Amino acid sequence: MRRWRQYLADERAEAAVYRELAGRRRGEERAILLALADAEGRHAAHWEELLGHRVGLPRQPALRSRMLAWLAGRFGSVFVLALAQRAEARSTYEQDEHATAAMAADERIHEEVVRSLATRGRARISGMFRAAVFGMNDGLVSNLALVLGIGASGVGTTVVLLTGLAGLLAGALSMGAGEYVSIRSQRELLAASTPSATADTALPDLDVNANELALVYRARGMSAEEARVQAENRLANYDPEAGSEYVDIDEHEEIGSAWGAAISSFCFFASGAVIPVLPYLFGMTGLPAVLVASGLVGIALVVTGAIVGLLSGGPPLLRALRQLGIGWGAAAATYVLGLLLGTTIN
Repeated sequence: MRRWRQYLADERAEAAVYRELAGRRRGEERAILLALADAEGRHAAHWEELLGHRVGLPRQPALRSRMLAWLAGRFGSVFVLALAQRAEARSTYEQDEHATAAMAADERIHEEVVRSLATRGRARISGMFRAAVFGMNDGLVSNLALVLGIGASGVGTTVVLLTGLAGLLAGALSMGAGEYVSIRSQRELLAASTPSATADTALPDLDVNANELALVYRARGMSAEEARVQAENRLANYDPEAGSEYVDIDEHEEIGSAWGAAISSFCFFASGAVIPVLPYLFGMTGLPAVLVASGLVGIALVVTGAIVGLLSGGPPLLRALRQLGIGWGAAAATYVLGLLLGTTIN
């Protein structure tokens, strides 16, 4: 009975999450989310029927369901969809004899539906997200390693502080410029490979017997016969009002904006790089400053790693630990190198 009541509370909470998300969407996405909410309502009705008059007072949903509902009511973003995807993946209906086979199948399919919805959002933010995560992580790790390495060599606190601030500014400018050049180059490369917007204007004047259009399709990977058939169909059904096969480069949402990625990378690198400098800004020195800087950066690495895990649909704890291990490992290596150099110089 307790398990059934918990299932009922969770299904009601999940239906509320999908309705909340649907209220922030339009068109097809809204319809899909409302259909998911209806499905969760059917599952809730199943547990209500089994419980009958023993349904009792409404129970609190599981903590993760309450957290999901809270986030959905305030954000309604791809972040919430990523969490919903993980929630659907945790369904235990396949192992519960009181859940129907249809309910277990629903939950498996729901995971794929939510994954597809989240993928749309991930594509829209992937350019900015990559720049933000890369910038933050690089700022945290590189400046912590720089500060610890310089500090371990035995120089004064002022030198460590100035070095950290210089590393922050130089790294942020470098990251911003690098992202801008990278995104611009990628967009220019794709633009050069995109079919011409004016190529179709030549179709009415092509020699049907020679059919040069077939060469276009062969160059795109079709066999000679497939290209011939495709070209003949294209010429036979040519409509000058229908437009061309040209795809605007701006439709490649996952590339992102060059300026947006550059600004995002600059800001996130700077916000990450300032963290290991904070103890020295507040006058700390020696080993306490090293420990505080490492601890603050460790917390930031865990948070960013967990966020990456959630948005990518992976286990957040493993992503957080991986991020922490890589960051601390790089900083530790530089610290040891600083100690060795300091000993050698002295």
